[in-house]
This record gives sequence, C-alpha cells and structure tokens, in this order.
Amino acid sequence: MNLSGLAIDPAVFDPASISAETKAINAGILKALAGLPDMWSFPPQVIRDRRAQGLGPFPLVDPVATARDQEISGRDGKIPLRIYAPQKRDSRGVYLHIHGGGWVLGAARENDPRLQRIAENTGQTVVSVDYRLAPEHPYPAGPDDCEDAALWLLNGGLEELGGGILTIGGESAGAHLSVLTLIRLRDNHGTMPFIAANLVAGCYELRLSPSVRRWGSEKLILNTRDIEKFCECFVQGDHSAEDPAINPILANLNGLCPALFSVGTRDPLLDDTLMMAPLWLAAGNYTELAVFPGGAHVFQAFPGKLAQTGLQRIDDFLNAAIEAA
Repeated sequence: MNLSGLAIDPAVFDPASISAETKAINAGILKALAGLPDMWSFPPQVIRDRRAQGLGPFPLVDPVATARDQEISGRDGKIPLRIYAPQKRDSRGVYLHIHGGGWVLGAARENDPRLQRIAENTGQTVVSVDYRLAPEHPYPAGPDDCEDAALWLLNGGLEELGGGILTIGGESAGAHLSVLTLIRLRDNHGTMPFIAANLVAGCYELRLSPSVRRWGSEKLILNTRDIEKFCECFVQGDHSAEDPAINPILANLNGLCPALFSVGTRDPLLDDTLMMAPLWLAAGNYTELAVFPGGAHVFQAFPGKLAQTGLQRIDDFLNAAIEAA
C-alpha cells in the first residue's frame, strides 16, 4: 500500500497563501469572540447551553429533520446516539462520529448538516455518540462510551442499520477519542473493524504541543489557556497525560486503520496533526495529510471555499476507502 501521502507544499504555511475570504472569516471569529465573557467564569453546563443556542464560537446550525435519536446500553448506563441515514441512496455502512468540544462541550446535533452531508456523499449511515462530558465525567468516561458505541456496532448495531463497512472520525477532541477507540479495539478486543479514520484538527498531545504553547491569548476559536483548561477537565485525579492510554502521541500506533489528518495553519493545534500524521505513517498505517492555508480550528464548520474544499477532501477520502474495501 502506498504510504507516501504526507508531502506538503511549503506554500500553505506562507501567510500570502491565505485567501481574502479566509482572512475575513477569521477576523469575524476574532471579533465575535472578543465580545463574549470568559467562558471559564461559568459552570460548564451554562456554556453548553449557550453553545447550543449559537452563542459560542461556531455558527448555529439548523437541525436535520430526518435525524433520529437512539439510546444503547453501555457499561455505565445509557449512551445517546444521533443517527443520520442517507436519504437519496441505500446505506453502504456506518461512519461512527465522535464530536469535538474539548471533552467538555459539544453535542452530536450541533453537527447535523455536516453529518447529513457525509451520509449523502458517502452512502454511510452516520452514528454520532453523545458521550459523557468532563469535568463532571472525566477520563475514562468519554472514551468508555465511545468504545461501547463501537462494540454495539460490532455486536449487532451495524446489521441493524443495514450492514456494510465501518469508518470512524471526529473533530478536535473527537479526533482524539477516535484514536483512543481504535487503540482500545485493537488492545482490548483484538480487532480493527474500521477501514478508515477521518481525523480533523485533533488534540493528540495533552501535555501541549509547541504550537499550543506558543499560541498565546488570541481567541481564534481556541487559545492556549482554553486548551490547558480542557485538558485539566478531562484528565483528573490519579490519571496523567503521561499515560499512553490517554495521550495518543505516546501510544503504540501499529496495526491501526488508514487515516486522513486535516488541519488549518491558523489552528493552535496545528503541531498536534503535524506530529501525529508522521507517527501514524511510521507505524505502518496508510496516511494522508491535508493542511489548509489560514484555516482556523475546525474551519470546516464555517462557510466559505476553504471549508468546502476541506469537506470535499473528507468525502473523497472516505469514498476511496469504501470503494477499495
């Protein structure tokens, strides 16, 4: 298998490569967030509620009428899922989606249009996991729920949804949790059922990568303090970011599935992707890396040509993996 998908045009890191549209989108994000109160001065649930109302960094999205909610049994109780079936074609598998939000915020329904897009453009039924959130439910609660959702698919859920192949992915903390889920399936269950992973702007170094440490206070979706706080909420008590079971940059990555790593150059977590993708490759896994000039953290959630290009790259990667399976 070709493992040479890491070539990067150095021009993507040149500020001159950032389009006027992308600069305007980033300026709008900075302006909007500058007018908001410090989110760390509120209880987490207040911030979750405000985010659900469109008062956070990401645009408010319209719910998808055809999406449905379902609960499954996990080791610690019920796990809510949100399911998006393709409406214009037969399902040919399941994409297990894990949402972002620093392990503290976010919900499946906040991604409705993008998840329905994946369903329509790949023919996969999307199953998004509303895992338990920190700080009320720190590690290992979220990873446990994601592992249990994957096991549900393997033990009848996939067939219930029409059968076919399995892929996985997520954004930010969701990319991190996707990697942990793959590692847990390999180590705890001796299986690697997912044929591809779509990993967008992940946090893979919970001790803080160089780009996170250098970023500072500029609030382009995230800043250094935000990432520090999110990590503190997720990793509590006797647990440590020195543990490879928590911090995937330290983990054994052998025997995992092909992955697409996507990130923008104006993302504080840029180095997480630039470090993790070569490690994925070095472990013998097929790897693609897509770096987008000027893209903010999870820029795919915003309007504009850059977002559409990023989303198309995801569609192309997943479709190629499905067709090769």
